[in-house]
Amino acid sequence: MNKEFKEDHERIMFCFQNAWEGLNEGEKKSIFSFADEYRDFLDNGKTERECVDEIVKIAKLKGFRNIQEIIKNNEEIKPGMKIYAHNKGKTALLLVVGQEKIEKGMNVVGTHIDSPRLDLKPFPLYEDGGLALLKTHYYGGIRKYQWTSLPLALHGVIFKKNGEKIDIIIGEEDNDPVFFITDLLPHLSKNQSEKKLEEGITGEGLNIVVGNIPLGDNDIKDKVKFNIMKILNDKYGIEEDDFTVAEIEVVPAGKARDVGLDRSLLSGYGHDDRVCSFAALKAILDIENPQRTCVSFFADKEEVGSQGNTGMESMFFENMISELIALQNKTYNELLLKRALSATRVLSGDVAAGFDPNYPDVHDKRNAAFIGKGVAIVKYTGSRGKSGCNDANAEFTAQVRKIFSDNNVVWQVGELGKVDQGGGGTIAYILANYGAEVIDCGTPVLSMHAPYELISKADLFMTFKGYKAFLKDA
Repeated sequence: MNKEFKEDHERIMFCFQNAWEGLNEGEKKSIFSFADEYRDFLDNGKTERECVDEIVKIAKLKGFRNIQEIIKNNEEIKPGMKIYAHNKGKTALLLVVGQEKIEKGMNVVGTHIDSPRLDLKPFPLYEDGGLALLKTHYYGGIRKYQWTSLPLALHGVIFKKNGEKIDIIIGEEDNDPVFFITDLLPHLSKNQSEKKLEEGITGEGLNIVVGNIPLGDNDIKDKVKFNIMKILNDKYGIEEDDFTVAEIEVVPAGKARDVGLDRSLLSGYGHDDRVCSFAALKAILDIENPQRTCVSFFADKEEVGSQGNTGMESMFFENMISELIALQNKTYNELLLKRALSATRVLSGDVAAGFDPNYPDVHDKRNAAFIGKGVAIVKYTGSRGKSGCNDANAEFTAQVRKIFSDNNVVWQVGELGKVDQGGGGTIAYILANYGAEVIDCGTPVLSMHAPYELISKADLFMTFKGYKAFLKDA
């Protein structure tokens, strides 16, 4: 090639790089060590409540203080202070106060900690065909057929009549029983096989087998069901109507696992969106005395639209920033809150749809995120002509690119499939409603919303590096 052309080619052409290439052994060791920490977080946080418990526990060990204690003492908010807050045990916020006042704006990484799953119905236990079963209602965008014929666990809380809260985790220990949703045998599946894929298993058919042994004499009705309630009553002291005030989630049983002979990938339940949440958690733990106030936010309810008093559309985030502004300025001023929010910069930390060579036709390959090519910047999500999305401004997109490039973050662009193929959304548009600059940015995932999802450990680490560089940026 002509030398001049070669120089011009290297200068003006661009190709997204593989995050593994060019790494030395020390850097690879850091990636694998980081993934090991994340695996523990994933295994210990299979519900939003468990995630908040983990986040708060880790934050307290790193010197973060409860905002309620600071408010109660009417303390002055000083630069470098590390603060945490949680909302009803399902949403959390970690914040490091900057040198500039909060009304000058913040750097925020906003993620969510809920994942698609099954929830027990309010009155779930029944008996049929000599089996005791639990009825469920699915949460978020699941593909129902994927939840049959695999081991399941129960996680959640039940409140007894005396007000006592009972935490339940059954199915995770080696000696625990697991639970199961049956599927139809192929010998009798003629009618099922003629249905569309999404209709082969119905929502009302996602009933969990929990027992088979009857208890009592012939005067006892539903003896198998009675035996299950007797076991629960003996172990936890609960009665059947306690289910009506319970929150029990059904999730895949078992731990996250390395995938591949090179162990470069990680399979687990809940990568969407706990992979971005963990990266945001680790990033803010490394922040010391920033110029701008830094926030990592962990929301609930994203998978069902972000509504509710623990979703991103609740007032929790706004209320906590209001409290801090009031303490920092010795009085509350709504104008200062509006200035703070409109001057804020946000990475909406949510996973990207990774290119899958088994299903290439749903992606525009030139604009798809690839496994192993780093954290993905997604300028817009939505569907049907970007409907329902936040389409990031070019100025802010360029700023994020510069931050990543200056800090050796391997990054790529992504898109949620081909135009008119489908679509989806994140919390980005909600934060943008404040006037903040927002762009989606997260780890590419394969088998998104399946019981077990797949990520690259290198992409996880680059997500962390990207979030940390963004939070630190002045």
